[in-house]
Amino acid sequence: MSNVNELKVPDIGDFGEVEVIEILVAVGDTITAEQSLVTVESDKSSMEIPAEAAGVIKAIKVKIGDKVSQGTVLVEVEAAGDAPAAKPAPEPAKAATSAGAKPEAKAESKPAAKPESKADDAPAADAAPAGGAEEIVTVPDIGDFDSVEVIEVLVAVGDKVSAEQSLVTVESDKSSMEIPTAIAGEVTEVLVKIGDKVSKGSNLVKLKSGGASKAAAAPAAKPAASAPAPAAKADAPSAASQQAGAQPSESQAATPSRPAPAAAVDTPVAGGPKAHASPSVRKFARELGVDLTKVPATGPKNRVTPDDVRNYVKQVMAQGAVAPAAAAAAPAGAGGGLQVLAWPKVDFAKFGEVEAKPLSRIKKISGANLHRNWVMIPHVTNNDEADIGGLEAFRVSLNKENEKSGVKVTMLAFLIKAVVAALKKFPEFNASLDGDNLVLKKYFHIGFAADTPNGLVVPVIRDADKKGIMQIAVETGELAKKARDGKLGPAEMQGGCFSISSLGGIGGTHFTPIINAPEVAILGVSKSAMKPVWDGKQFVPQLTLPLSLSYDHRVIDGASAARFNAYLGAVLADFRRVIL
Repeated sequence: MSNVNELKVPDIGDFGEVEVIEILVAVGDTITAEQSLVTVESDKSSMEIPAEAAGVIKAIKVKIGDKVSQGTVLVEVEAAGDAPAAKPAPEPAKAATSAGAKPEAKAESKPAAKPESKADDAPAADAAPAGGAEEIVTVPDIGDFDSVEVIEVLVAVGDKVSAEQSLVTVESDKSSMEIPTAIAGEVTEVLVKIGDKVSKGSNLVKLKSGGASKAAAAPAAKPAASAPAPAAKADAPSAASQQAGAQPSESQAATPSRPAPAAAVDTPVAGGPKAHASPSVRKFARELGVDLTKVPATGPKNRVTPDDVRNYVKQVMAQGAVAPAAAAAAPAGAGGGLQVLAWPKVDFAKFGEVEAKPLSRIKKISGANLHRNWVMIPHVTNNDEADIGGLEAFRVSLNKENEKSGVKVTMLAFLIKAVVAALKKFPEFNASLDGDNLVLKKYFHIGFAADTPNGLVVPVIRDADKKGIMQIAVETGELAKKARDGKLGPAEMQGGCFSISSLGGIGGTHFTPIINAPEVAILGVSKSAMKPVWDGKQFVPQLTLPLSLSYDHRVIDGASAARFNAYLGAVLADFRRVIL
């Protein structure tokens, strides 16, 4: 008598209704416990829902686009022991999974794999125990990182690895790390390649912990060799759609010479087909006004990547697309408004020796964000100067007093405390726009731009209002070092209310810092200089610090910005004002 079980959505934390964006199994598949059944997506993240029990899929109760929550039935399965006719199916299914072809290869590999399983897969299964235990090493818990990119594979088939030896290097938007193995053994198969996205639980490599013979390992490798073919077929429509899109190269991208806001690139079609993309890509597309259903996808499983969105915007701009705002601003009879010219393509080598050097990942990501912020936020910059002669003398004496402790107080620590005092007095600077609402924040998390070999990152000092100068000095030093070493975690760069960009150690007078959205203001600080200042009777020397305050004119007007800068200068001139 058959035993059919319903597999339901387990407790998934604080998520209410989430949307099914991918179904990873088909009717007839034989699944194992903890094998992923579907991928669901909330507003902020996506996750795979695993099976609570093994068996053969008899029915799928959800479809892509359905909303599910805890207790929703996903599939019906029949216990493997109750379905003898389905027993030959597990071998090819396992082979496809071990080859890293999980969802892509499933639909097309099953018919081709079944005949081979009788001749090849069965001997492979019998031979495995004789060669020693084979285990799959997966990605461990790596904190808040989700879907990080493999940028380097550190092992190859045949390598002998020891426990804690690094297998791959992965990189998030802001940092990179090496993933080690918890067990020792010989690498029999590498399950990822450079460019793959992995997260907690993703398969990395297969290891034989015993002295496996090459003869035993050879038959098991056959299904892995045949698995890439279906995956290549699955990617073919994506490649074709990209070719049809005729996307321009980087050198053909449109000039970012402050065009009309890119939010006018597309108007998303309500009720149209849903694109396959992560929450971060959907947010990025919304910010640029891009309809994801029109973007040719090049990612795994026909998923839209951030680069796909960027290339689509470049393509639209290179073809001379005009934003409605720009068209409306054109004089009557002007022939359709402004035209965006393609970026000039130049053979630089004909003028002399050149070297092509790719941008770092941080610069590519921050570059897109900076361009978005510059185009979409109406920036205005208020320049002022502050007398810091007394504060600098106090800072020097403080460092002499604490010389033995090793703590060095920089002017940045004083700036952070002074900015907190100014934010308390002018709360509209400690806010963010959310549609037609202004969100006023009651906490004071201050970001500061840190210069690293790979580009600028912005660590955040949390609850700066509750910390003293010495504690802030220690934290800024530690965060700056982690930034230079590429070890900053995402949580250490999130939640900022206001940013400070200091060029004090380099030079310059004033500049226009770009606002770090969703913040509404940023303070730029240049190199201090001794200047003669008229005190009413004579010129006296004064150590002056240039202040450059960029603000979002949708939220802050010029008078408020001038008052903010003037108050900040007064606090720096007499730091006792911090306690008022």
